[in-house]
Amino acid sequence: MSVLHGRRSFVSAVASLTGLGVARLAAGQQPAGQPAAPSTAGFDMAWLEQLNGQHKQVYDLGSHQLSDDPRPLRFGANFLDTFRDVYHLEFPDIDTAVGISGPAFPMNASDRLWVKYKLGERSNIIDPTTRQPAVRNIFYDDGSETSVKAMQARGTTFWQCNVALGGQARQLAAAFQMPVAEVRADLIAGLNPDVRLMPSHVMALALAQERGFSYMKP
Repeated sequence: MSVLHGRRSFVSAVASLTGLGVARLAAGQQPAGQPAAPSTAGFDMAWLEQLNGQHKQVYDLGSHQLSDDPRPLRFGANFLDTFRDVYHLEFPDIDTAVGISGPAFPMNASDRLWVKYKLGERSNIIDPTTRQPAVRNIFYDDGSETSVKAMQARGTTFWQCNVALGGQARQLAAAFQMPVAEVRADLIAGLNPDVRLMPSHVMALALAQERGFSYMKP
């Protein structure tokens, strides 16, 4: 085989391999030996990159019993108040996030879900105005600075653990004799406005702390 022919064969081989690599990238695949590109799998993770305040804190309500604490958001409100009063800083210079999982799920649920699935009765949460099991989200908008709505207005992000939501769906499906998939879809549709559904609570906590959030468990 001639030298010229050999060089042409080598160039052709390189071109073929290069074309294969381009084709893989165009198809969303990584070249062999390269780590897979991260996939959000339908979850909105962009908000984590949009919080660039000088001071950040996340409140872990993963195992919080709402029946035992009528004002679980007071620590976040205090954080915002004192940075405002001392340093004259507010959102977007101050970022806060509330992570919810497990028994704290009702805080992220709309009034419709509270009524339909009797969340107040199931979680032993008493409405202070009626002294009866709550049939509304008493944490969402009670007119105070420690309500979900007031905290959201000050830039606080609330997230919901997707794994825990699946557990809630299974429990409620069994209790109300409904298909799990139907209940799960209903719970997602019935989350409070602007709640971020995250793949898992522990993952969200890790990502928040990697981005500079200090951690607090009320």
